[in-house]
Amino acid sequence: MTVTTTSRTVTLDPNRNVPGVRRQGFPDAVRAEWIKFWSVRSTTWSTVMLFVLGAGLTVLVCATSAEWLASGKADESPASFVTWGMMFAQITAVVLGALIATSEYGTGMIRATLAATPRRGTVLAAKALVLSSTLFVAGTVTAFAGYLGGNWFLDDHGVGVALTDDGVLRSMVGSGLYLAVLGLFALGVGVLVRHTAAALSIVLALVFVVGTMVFLLPGAWGEWIGKLMPGNAGSGVATPVSFNPDLLEPWVGFAVFSGEVAAVLLVAYLVFRRRDA
Repeated sequence: MTVTTTSRTVTLDPNRNVPGVRRQGFPDAVRAEWIKFWSVRSTTWSTVMLFVLGAGLTVLVCATSAEWLASGKADESPASFVTWGMMFAQITAVVLGALIATSEYGTGMIRATLAATPRRGTVLAAKALVLSSTLFVAGTVTAFAGYLGGNWFLDDHGVGVALTDDGVLRSMVGSGLYLAVLGLFALGVGVLVRHTAAALSIVLALVFVVGTMVFLLPGAWGEWIGKLMPGNAGSGVATPVSFNPDLLEPWVGFAVFSGEVAAVLLVAYLVFRRRDA
């Protein structure tokens, strides 16, 4: 229950000190969010599309580029292509992150959620855990599947990439980490705007459009802004060899990206705590 006074909004716990009623804890919130997350078809379809785009496009681009890479005329390393499809799998991570935050506002389910678990920080943390764990597992499995399928074609032309090669294994795990944090970014924006289309537009624009356009700004400051944009900073950890050598080092960039997302989630939590459902 939420009571609004003249100075602030106070959330009352209806289960506090009620005999025979067990107070809802974090495990209960996680279980509830897991059920809600997987009970809608959009989650299943988005996860399937994540795999199809991430693994399928990686295999396709490796199959069509293997002969060119083996010819000696290529100016790119074969390692650049073994996670190529993950660039497009980002879209599904953003969709899942936005939906887990905004879909309840569209249906009015958020009122029932907050009635069952009045502590809003618990609700937000449970959503974040369910989302990030799903995207990490799905992203890592997809990256490995794309590598195994795509590397078969590269090996067939004598330009295969081993898991022990520099950056390859890191990019497999990094793909899962990057998608997980990217989903949390969309979750934070979704909590702030409470509208699916708006959340998708903001995050996709920042990652795919603004992140590319800022490199056109003149001078060193334009280059540094480009390096610090969320998609540019975080994506390096998911690629063995980056297509853009001007980006930050993989783990440094991922740390910057994680800090940016943590700041967005903190603001989202503070707004979510004070705003009426």
